[in-house]
Amino acid sequence: QVQLVESGGGLVQAGGSLRLSCAASRIEFRLGAMGWYRQAPGKQRDLVATITSGGNTNYQDSVKGRFTISRDNAKNMTYLQMNSLKPEDTAVYYCTANLWIADTWYPYWGQGTQVTVSS
Repeated sequence: QVQLVESGGGLVQAGGSLRLSCAASRIEFRLGAMGWYRQAPGKQRDLVATITSGGNTNYQDSVKGRFTISRDNAKNMTYLQMNSLKPEDTAVYYCTANLWIADTWYPYWGQGTQVTVSS
């Protein structure tokens, strides 16, 4: 069973930085795009950033220029460097990874890590 484990969340003041990490383990199939989503209380889960195995990235408009996604294919890990954090970035951040199984991409999710930005 694939496992995604996030770390690096916490409490930070506005303008500060955090770096989230996500480790994928028990990978028995081809690992495709990885990414980060976030969900604030009472809101839907939204895309933050994604990165393909080849390194192509995509960002939500509100985080462009502040967040950077990266990955280490050898370690099956992805990272989210978050700078210039704002109170509206407060949310639970979820790591996601797509695995190629039986000619189909299947998404897997981590348990989430809380990020709280104080004003």
